Amino acid sequence: MSAAGYPLALAPVAAIGLLTVALRPLATETVAPLRLALVRAALVTGAFAVLTVEVLGALGLLTLPAFAVAWLLFLAAAGAVAGRRRRRDAARRAAAAVAAPRRALVGATTGPTTGAPAPPPAPDAGAPGAAGARRSGWWTGLAEAWRTAGRGERLLAGTVGGLLLVELLIALLAEPNNFDSQTYHLPKVEHWVAQGDLDFWPTAIHRQVTIPPGAEYLLLHLRLFTGGDALHHLVQWAAGVGVLLAATRITAQLGGSRRAQLLTAFVLATTPMVALQATSTQTDLVCAAWVACAATLALDGLRRRTGVGTMLGLGAATGLTAVTKTNGLMALGPLLVLWGLAQLRLARGGTARERAGAAPHRAGAVGGPDAGHAGGAAAPGGLRPGHQVARTVTGSVLILLVAAVVVGPFLARVTAEFGHPLGPPRLRESVPMERHDPPSVLVNALRIAHTAFDTPLAPLRRAGAEAIVAGAELIGVDPQDQATTFGRERFPVPSWYPDEDRVAFPLAGALALIGTGFALARPGRVGPTQAGPLRAYAVVVVVAVLLHTAMVKWQPWGNRLLLYALTLAVPLAGLWLDALFRRRSAARAGGTGRRSVAAGLAVTVLAACALAGVLAVSYGFPRRLVGAGSVFTASEWETRFLRRPQWAEEFRWAAGAVRATDARRIGLVQQNDNWEYPWWLLLRDADGRPPELVALQSVLPGRPPADPASVDAIVCTGSRPACAELVPAGWRVEFRGYVGYALPPGR
Repeated sequence: MSAAGYPLALAPVAAIGLLTVALRPLATETVAPLRLALVRAALVTGAFAVLTVEVLGALGLLTLPAFAVAWLLFLAAAGAVAGRRRRRDAARRAAAAVAAPRRALVGATTGPTTGAPAPPPAPDAGAPGAAGARRSGWWTGLAEAWRTAGRGERLLAGTVGGLLLVELLIALLAEPNNFDSQTYHLPKVEHWVAQGDLDFWPTAIHRQVTIPPGAEYLLLHLRLFTGGDALHHLVQWAAGVGVLLAATRITAQLGGSRRAQLLTAFVLATTPMVALQATSTQTDLVCAAWVACAATLALDGLRRRTGVGTMLGLGAATGLTAVTKTNGLMALGPLLVLWGLAQLRLARGGTARERAGAAPHRAGAVGGPDAGHAGGAAAPGGLRPGHQVARTVTGSVLILLVAAVVVGPFLARVTAEFGHPLGPPRLRESVPMERHDPPSVLVNALRIAHTAFDTPLAPLRRAGAEAIVAGAELIGVDPQDQATTFGRERFPVPSWYPDEDRVAFPLAGALALIGTGFALARPGRVGPTQAGPLRAYAVVVVVAVLLHTAMVKWQPWGNRLLLYALTLAVPLAGLWLDALFRRRSAARAGGTGRRSVAAGLAVTVLAACALAGVLAVSYGFPRRLVGAGSVFTASEWETRFLRRPQWAEEFRWAAGAVRATDARRIGLVQQNDNWEYPWWLLLRDADGRPPELVALQSVLPGRPPADPASVDAIVCTGSRPACAELVPAGWRVEFRGYVGYALPPGR
């Protein structure tokens, strides 16, 4: 890591901290105001990071000095806005302190018109003590929440906090070793650094240029700051924290108590897929975080007219999701539809209230349209009905325009390269479903569910798979049809074991399924004060899952693609569990035993969740605390090659032979799923300068590969015959298993 990397790597954290101060909601009734401010700050910082890469990439300035200047300017702007906000808050508090004695005197003299004393302000249901915390500091609020928490709540919070700290330790100690990262996530970052821009390059691995690069854009900042990949895991770890913050706020917006929010955080944090991805350079947790941010902003619009600031946030969340992983859009679509319908309903309702004599809410006042308040309907400022509808339509257009600004440059490059915004036919046909008839969609959904709910019980797995295969054949559907199955994979596959790419989530999934069912059928029992929004949100979750099963082929590693949907559904599990424990308390008082048994089963499931989470971080693959390959005992190269330990020495052998010849321009021969990233590390100069790696094959029609005669050496992975076909006559070829190299005569 470079010396300048330490302070620069903290720039995003500092920016989020400053923006959290600057973007705090004004309304004292806002649900979980600190978490809302953090969501807003994360969206602004994420959009800035993506657009910085796009702008500097277009200028050919993907360099450390350019990025340092950009972040320093951003920090200065964030600091200025935060300072201004603090001064305004101080002035507002001073004015309130002066006005308070006057109001007290008037109240004592005249009294309220009803003859009853004014009720005290309602506490913040989403964040207990939040109003006081705003006056005396968030740390005081947290300390007060801990002091008033029960033993069970402390156990939930302590487990979540402990898992996050252990994951942070693993993220800092372990080297990146995710399979896809070796193939295309990290090589694309190295290509950007080497060429200084975002132009596509000839490659045999189309995913290096066709898969949305939003998460890799974030990695690029850390790569330039530090000169390496030591902090790469922190992007997904931070996304994991963001997922917990947004999901717990969603629970609060749906009427959940503090215990319900802690249950949501607990179930989500102990899900093995979440725990393992939080220490990875995969991209699914980043996608889930942006989707969750969009969801919590959309829910704010169910009961209050949305202001421009929140619309910009929804647009940023949509764009960041699209530029990170397009499957997240299957949740963004229903969420935005829900938001739009709610805004139209409020427009009609506001006019009716005004005709009935309700006082309109003054735009811009405390608790006004953009205060982030999720409870208490308010009239939209006296606009005419047509104007109110036009405002909603304009807001929808604004959301799409902001999203287009974020994701548009990447889509434009893909369209220019392949003639289609979704990339080449190979990409469009490999993952998306090619059949959409109801029987095929049903079979696809059953296979996805079987893989997602897999358990270590092999007889149960086998019986479920046999039933699905038999049922598919009964309705005339081939369960292995390539039109509904990724590549040449075959259903079923075991997915219960703690692997970051495959691990199932039967416990969290079952709880989410039960919570969603109750939210749809009996929302009043789950959230008595938010039955309508609760049911509407559950419909969004169901629609997102249905869209996923109708549009994404079954694949062995499909569980991680569902992470965004699981994130949206777990708040419903937290609400249901909280309602169950409330009824247990009532059952104890009334002497009813059945509900106590149900609650006891829930406690057992939660204990199993905790065990699953602990085992995932302790023994999970390919990064673990204990056992073979532990981050404490494995060397750097052992960790990097835990997926394929037999390749480690082969890569080092070939790289050593090539470096001994002082070769500078090196040709790559590889197939679509081969590892490229080790070459970027092993062939780097002593001063950290990246090698000049050029592909000798290309799947991009407009990007011809390099001439083999133009390179100083060739390195190969995968197929020796494919390598031999491209080696010029007279060159010496050496191969060991998976890896080989070729050198010209005299070298």
